[in-house]
Amino acid sequence: MSDLAIQGAMAAAQSASVAAPQKTSNVAAAQKAAKEFEGVFISQMLQPMFDGISTDGPFGGGPGEQMFRSLMVDKYGQQLAGSGGFGLSDAITHTLLQHQSVNA
Repeated sequence: MSDLAIQGAMAAAQSASVAAPQKTSNVAAAQKAAKEFEGVFISQMLQPMFDGISTDGPFGGGPGEQMFRSLMVDKYGQQLAGSGGFGLSDAITHTLLQHQSVNA
């Protein structure tokens, strides 16, 4: 990409209007966002545990396992968060709703 194209893209991005976050009192939406965040957090915590595991050998999955391992770890994070997680989503939900009511 040329410098001129990059400068044009930067100018367009800077001139675009930024939408303000929408206030909500929808507890279900806040809980869903908090649960998704907890799932991502758990996945990020689990990823290093799987990085050290070799994918070769008689029981390894080879290149396919290497390619799809991150998806598997994401699913593990979602499942753990969906079945109770670490209890972070309740605190996150409370904080989201609290900050939105203060900034009303």
